[in-house]
Amino acid sequence: MDIAAVTCSCTSLPQGSLHPPSTALAAQAVPVRPMNAAFLDVAVSLIEWLAGNFCHDQDLAGLLEGLGVRLRNAGIAVDRLVLHLLMIDPEIIGRTMAWTYGEAVETVSRLHGFEYGVGGLKSPVRHVLETGAWLSLRGDQATAQDWFLHEVYARHALAERLFVPLMSNNAWIGAICFATSDVAGFSAEDRALFHRILPALRNCIELKALHERGTNLLDTYIGSETGRRILAGHVQRGDVETIEAALMLCDLRNFTGISNRLSGARVLSLLNGYFDQILPAITRHGGEVLKFIGDAVLVSFRGSENPTRNCQAALDAARDALAHLASFTEPDVELRAGIALHYGKASYGNIGSGHRLDFTVIGPDVNLTSRIQGVCAATGQALLVSQRFADLLPQAQPVSIGHHELKGFAEEIELFAPKVV
Repeated sequence: MDIAAVTCSCTSLPQGSLHPPSTALAAQAVPVRPMNAAFLDVAVSLIEWLAGNFCHDQDLAGLLEGLGVRLRNAGIAVDRLVLHLLMIDPEIIGRTMAWTYGEAVETVSRLHGFEYGVGGLKSPVRHVLETGAWLSLRGDQATAQDWFLHEVYARHALAERLFVPLMSNNAWIGAICFATSDVAGFSAEDRALFHRILPALRNCIELKALHERGTNLLDTYIGSETGRRILAGHVQRGDVETIEAALMLCDLRNFTGISNRLSGARVLSLLNGYFDQILPAITRHGGEVLKFIGDAVLVSFRGSENPTRNCQAALDAARDALAHLASFTEPDVELRAGIALHYGKASYGNIGSGHRLDFTVIGPDVNLTSRIQGVCAATGQALLVSQRFADLLPQAQPVSIGHHELKGFAEEIELFAPKVV
């Protein structure tokens, strides 16, 4: 029995969560095969390319395209080459990248929850990851209809799709699919070639996927700009960068009262709903989240070299966020926010001790933004801006609400209320 390419006639997949196969099972799916001299030369050439500098500098799409072209140039009838990657991402569980000769690489993402539907339960990718075995699906076999057909294959007349798991020890990376429209399918020599290049191909994909995962996780938890600084090596205490930007602090009203009245699970659900209204507006207008502070979020706007444009972007984001929050209703609580806007400087860098550090934002202008937000709560104003911000954006026609004593500031500060809509 050829365990390298099992044509499975199962009509269903295991119902449990995705688990990597044991090392022993994964190992037996990769038998050693003899190759003739011509195919061996092709394999060596491909392995050298995968390990070379050019391939190292390519992204995953470039890697997929380069491999597909080289396989076809070697006489292998690969008409569709598809990479299925498992993601560590708060929104998507997987990403698929598909190459066809002469076309741009196509990318499709799957949201969390897909794995529990028919598409996930009857997925060939899921099968090869759970078993560690290769899976061949031929279009002329009735059993191929028992498996979920991903849309990246649907418009292509493919005679055979060969799914190959990409494993690293006991952890899964994803799977790659070699597909052909040749009615004869892949030959034994073709499969032997795929086996020979697989370790080098897996290593190359894993390196790129791990880098992408790391960047994505940093972006998720601390923001793209801060993540960039950390990846650039700014990881020691004292590494500080000062930026000039329009600053926003958005804070949920009466969060303490809500927390004391409702369960922890309900409070977390409300916070997520609240941020779902606030953050998309911030992102749409070019804001960068610098810090989450409980129910508050500190944001910078510096997409332009023109301070006025950055202030306008911040004001538009604030108005947009408040409008969305006003239309968001919950049966047990009314969610409202106060937003402070200021233009100034912020220094961000590492604080902490030893190996445990945090990336934080400090500075007089950050403190001022925070104190202005406190006045929002005290006066019931939904949106307040500083004198500096008002001066940079006179077209907003902000109205003075007088001078206010702010903790930590020697002099009273005049504050302004622009129109919310």
